[in-house]
Amino acid sequence: MTVGLFIPCYIDQFYPNAAIATLTLLKKLGVNVVYPTKQTCCGQPMANSGFEHLTQGCNDLFIENFSEFDYVVSPSGSCVLHIKDHLHADKAEDKALGIRKKIYELTEFLTDVLKVEKLSASFPHKVGVHQSCHGQRGLMLAQMTELVEAPFSKPLHLLNMVKGLELINLKRPDECCGFGGTFCVAEEAVSAKMGKDRVADHINGGAEYITAADMSCLMHMEGILRRENSNVKVIHIAEILNAQEF
Repeated sequence: MTVGLFIPCYIDQFYPNAAIATLTLLKKLGVNVVYPTKQTCCGQPMANSGFEHLTQGCNDLFIENFSEFDYVVSPSGSCVLHIKDHLHADKAEDKALGIRKKIYELTEFLTDVLKVEKLSASFPHKVGVHQSCHGQRGLMLAQMTELVEAPFSKPLHLLNMVKGLELINLKRPDECCGFGGTFCVAEEAVSAKMGKDRVADHINGGAEYITAADMSCLMHMEGILRRENSNVKVIHIAEILNAQEF
């Protein structure tokens, strides 16, 4: 099995540790990982702003970089969902369709493809889990907690394998953080208020860290935490799952 590692541009620029942890974790689990060095933005920011018709260059480059792998894996649910729903190419639609069928967000790849049931990781801290909208409602990484008696969550399934980690309880576990890509630019006041509410729920629950499968949501909440001079930190789930056992 050979996996093409897709690292979104904002992770590459601002959160390289999440990318490194993803690579290290996959290798630790016996996966042959290749990182195409010519990859760039997937085109999601343009599409979200109403300019999807200008993303064909991004689509063509993505297909050129990732069409030959068995799977494509990324530590960003929103970018994965964009590719799943919007990758097209008039001259290579068969290759585009192939990629849409084999691209996975990291936690769903670990649970659905590798079927991981044990991890040698340790993270002795109180952790709050943010279920991002793209992950929960788009990729179905987790089920809405208020709609079923026994909700499932792929990120929670994996975090429960981590030694010493204590998951905190949230009053509103399914709530949006307010980031929403370009929503935080167009509706900054609403976005900031939603983010403050989301952060407050974690703080009130006693979280030392907030984690998620989507670094963009964590980036939004990190900005709020810093402005509030909070000691609570954000950390991508890959970094926890890859944390060395003490």
